[in-house]
Amino acid sequence: MKTNAMDKRDAFRHNVLTSGHRACSGCGEAMAARMVSDLIGPDAIYINATGCLQVFTTHNQQSAWQAPWIHSVFANAAAVASGVEAALRAKGKGTPVVVQAGDGGTFDIGLQCLSGMIERGHDVLFVCYDNEAYMNTGVQRSSSTPHAVRTTTSPPGRLSQGKHHLKKDVISIIAAHHMPYAATATIAYFPDLKAKVEKAMRIKGPRFLQILSPCPLGWAHDSALSVTVSRLAVETGLFPLVELEHGELTGVMRLAEQKPVEEYLRPQGRFKHLFGSKTGAVELRHLQALADARIRHYDLLDADTQWDTERAMQSARHGRGGYASSMPTSEAVKNDA
Repeated sequence: MKTNAMDKRDAFRHNVLTSGHRACSGCGEAMAARMVSDLIGPDAIYINATGCLQVFTTHNQQSAWQAPWIHSVFANAAAVASGVEAALRAKGKGTPVVVQAGDGGTFDIGLQCLSGMIERGHDVLFVCYDNEAYMNTGVQRSSSTPHAVRTTTSPPGRLSQGKHHLKKDVISIIAAHHMPYAATATIAYFPDLKAKVEKAMRIKGPRFLQILSPCPLGWAHDSALSVTVSRLAVETGLFPLVELEHGELTGVMRLAEQKPVEEYLRPQGRFKHLFGSKTGAVELRHLQALADARIRHYDLLDADTQWDTERAMQSARHGRGGYASSMPTSEAVKNDA
């Protein structure tokens, strides 16, 4: 039987998260979920907390998932995954179990179940697609929302310059459990994300990935700038790319150069109120100081590694929809002489 061109193309690449979903144009969460699920593959069980990803991929009894997929409520995705993993273990099966949640289902509502899953040592990968607010229900602030951001529940005005509080340092909270592996990543550096997902899948026990996933609607930036904005979050030091194993820092992506935070903030309407006023200028200095402090904390300018933001952008693509398999892992580059 003859195979047409579309059949050949589909045979070459099977997307776990396929086309036809209802994500907004430029959705960073959709990009991140496509990347992660394609790296893991269809032979896994995906547990999805309530949120944007669940809503736009499974609307009205339809599904964009081509793998076993379970919808949980906001708070208990990690608990559901714990039960699935325990049942598979009892049956002698090693099927990977993956949790997908937004920052609301990780930083806030789901933190208790996530902590319990880690403490009990379940063999589960928990992936947080961090878009820094409750986007699905109207862009309300979460504990992941950065300082001074405008949301519908932290509006700027005469008495306020947006959200008063700092973004919760969830990766440090997770690392404090002394779990086997935890890391941060973004959609801008796919080779780095690929290395971290593959490493996480080789490790047994609880693992955690926090992936910065810009939301053009909630962040109020052009939908074509999602990758650029997530790259600037890294290059300014506001979102360090790190790896932690058993509570210890084991890897960072060094900054080839530090960019001023204003380059990250200006394309985003959620920070627009900070420009053009004296009080806004004060908050801009605060945000720059936060970035500087994170750079010092993780030694992002002077880390002893060749794996930096410039080299990570030089990994060559090959063929349709893929990167070279010889792409170095962060560990390999770190040990490069």
